[in-house]
Amino acid sequence: MTLLLVFALTLLLAVVLSALAERSVLSTSVLFLAVGFGAARAGVPGFSGDAHMLSTFAELALFSILINDGLRVRTDELRQTWHLPGRALILGLPVTLAVTAVLAHAIAGLAWWPSLLVGAALSPTDPVFASALIGAEHVPVRLRRLLNVESGLNDGLALPIVLGLLSMHGAARATPAQAVAEVAGGVVLGVVVAWLAVRLVRLPFIAVTHQYAPLGVVAVALIVFSLSKLTHMNEFVSAFVAAVTLAHLVPRARETFAPVGEPVSETLKLAALLIFGALLPPELLRGPAANYVFAFLVILLARPVAIGLALFGSELPRQEWLTAAWFGPKGFASIFFGLLILRSGAEQADRIFDLLALAVTVSVLAHSSTDVLFARWFRQATAA
Repeated sequence: MTLLLVFALTLLLAVVLSALAERSVLSTSVLFLAVGFGAARAGVPGFSGDAHMLSTFAELALFSILINDGLRVRTDELRQTWHLPGRALILGLPVTLAVTAVLAHAIAGLAWWPSLLVGAALSPTDPVFASALIGAEHVPVRLRRLLNVESGLNDGLALPIVLGLLSMHGAARATPAQAVAEVAGGVVLGVVVAWLAVRLVRLPFIAVTHQYAPLGVVAVALIVFSLSKLTHMNEFVSAFVAAVTLAHLVPRARETFAPVGEPVSETLKLAALLIFGALLPPELLRGPAANYVFAFLVILLARPVAIGLALFGSELPRQEWLTAAWFGPKGFASIFFGLLILRSGAEQADRIFDLLALAVTVSVLAHSSTDVLFARWFRQATAA
């Protein structure tokens, strides 16, 4: 109960400071990370650092975030501007993986196989820590869609790579082929469940009240989540695809679900950050300088190089290119992959997790504290 009390008090503080956070570099994400870290260091009961609890919250947070992200996608608009997110995914993700792996090998001193695992785990981006930017109406729709769609899909693309690398070295139950099948099955499952739910609601003798309408999306999400677990499909891909399907078939689904879905996602995200902060060992911050050099270069070098190559020749305005190059935040997917690697017993798993944890921490501090500044930059450019 102590953990719950500390979380509730921190949540109240975040609510009180939320208006200030919107106008400054103050970040509620950093607040929860710092409270979790400080409470664990102070020996507060309940903050001993439960990796299983973190894994559960990280998975649920990522799942709910992908539901919300998928509902934002408008397939008619996406068809017109798919080339930018597609290039960021098809070219940007493997380039990010490769550059990060080279950095892990050259700077952190890992062997090539663990370096590739680090690259795969850090290749996805997370829209949560750029929420002020993605949710700002004065930021060009093209840029918001690029960041949002890329973040929504690259988790599912990176997962089979992580599982494949683990299975190639006997550290995972699934083979590479099984990992690919899980992603493909997740796509099919997401489409089918969402389509059947919409068909059910549209039957002539069926009527849905305004009060229960948001729960329809909740029901679809829970069905997708449970079926994904039972059939061993990729629940993250299923979540995003199901939400995109709902948004396509029922354009009002986003507005209907937002009052319920966004607070739930935000709460799960903040709880996961609190527990993640508690899990960070003190020796992580006192680690070798090479770890910090690696973490900063992942943020400052890997993403800009990847986006530069992926969007070369796209004629994206300089301001939007710089924003896309900077906002490649690492978040819940990387945390989840790190825990997956840690539990697999893979070679140098502890070292891999330490690098991932430090890179995610640096990303949370850097990206969640600058999204407001970039959003303000676009607002000023629009007003000029």
